[in-house]
Amino acid sequence: MKTLVLNCGSSSIKYKLFDMTSGEVMAQGGIEKVGIDGSFLKFTDRTGEKVVLERDIPNHEEGISFILSILTDDKYGCIKSYGEIDAIGHRVVHGGEKFASSVLIDREVIDKMVECSDLAPLHNPANLEGISAMTKIMPDTPQVGVFDTAFHQTMPDYAYFYALPYDVYRKYGVRRYGFHGTSHRYVSRRACEILGVPYEKQRIVTAHIGNGVSITAIKDGVSVDTSMGLTPVEGLIMGTRSGDVDAGALVYIMQKEKFDADKLSDFLNKKSGVAGFSEVSSDMRDLEKAIQDGNKRAKLALDMYNYRLKKYIGSYAAALGGIDILVFTGGVGENQWTTRADVCRDMEFMGIVFDEEKNRNERGREIVLSKPESKVAVMVVPTDEEYMIASDTVALLSSSS
Repeated sequence: MKTLVLNCGSSSIKYKLFDMTSGEVMAQGGIEKVGIDGSFLKFTDRTGEKVVLERDIPNHEEGISFILSILTDDKYGCIKSYGEIDAIGHRVVHGGEKFASSVLIDREVIDKMVECSDLAPLHNPANLEGISAMTKIMPDTPQVGVFDTAFHQTMPDYAYFYALPYDVYRKYGVRRYGFHGTSHRYVSRRACEILGVPYEKQRIVTAHIGNGVSITAIKDGVSVDTSMGLTPVEGLIMGTRSGDVDAGALVYIMQKEKFDADKLSDFLNKKSGVAGFSEVSSDMRDLEKAIQDGNKRAKLALDMYNYRLKKYIGSYAAALGGIDILVFTGGVGENQWTTRADVCRDMEFMGIVFDEEKNRNERGREIVLSKPESKVAVMVVPTDEEYMIASDTVALLSSSS
């Protein structure tokens, strides 16, 4: 079954085409700057070369039409017609409490997605535009929605409620939902496959560390806690997001800076994190270069970032009653050995015996970084959210046929 996976952002469209019979990635790429001057499509051709095609792309429908034209192109394509695509899987950021699993998209599902848009105003409308575009272009092809929040719907109520007046939950659904669920689900399962242990009998902490950062506690195959909340701002320090901050400090800053709600949102989401504090960059490679050049605030920003990670892992060890597996994933988790080393240092009391030398020489591949005598398996598992979305799509359509 050929399955196209789409991840539509506010100004971007990422895609992967899978042949799920063989597991082969037939094509992948993405459009940047949708609706903005200078838009372009970047993809890898059949020879492995990177190709960039510039074109005016005013909206998501035009962008998806462009992608489909390349997939069927005589020079760059891998299929002869749209009809070869059997199904489409969509990443949807926020499913609120309405979706605890992936679903076949119909009118009722779309209406429920629209109701969740207030919870993810930058993401859900773009996800819906992708669904709408595919419905117009390929109306007879089944589409499946896979939600970032769905995996975390197993959290117990005492873990997801905020100590706010209950009325704000009743009226607006204010509670913790969590994100990156598809990634956490994939890497936790894959870690157990690599180790040859039963997924339903493990205590796992997964650390998705990139420009966005979240940690999840998984017990017996289900998410029981996660660091992101109502929005992706809560929790760990990120590239440009603040993570946990005293709410009283935010009130104080709003008063001093004369911020309205929109300015505060921009302040927390786009001007904070390691970029805002270091005044260097949200890219860890730039931060490490600045550290090498003697930038003390860049060093402090990285120390804060790593310390918060370690603190959350420790708290989840307490919540789980111990850890059997610790998984690093995401761009930083997979590639930045210094962060993995800082987080795992002095964790022997938890049963972690870390192989510093192996860690220093590993980037971007599946590997166990703990020593054989370690009670906790520390691993790197590169995430593959697109494959998980494609798998969900095929499984759901197979079960409904």
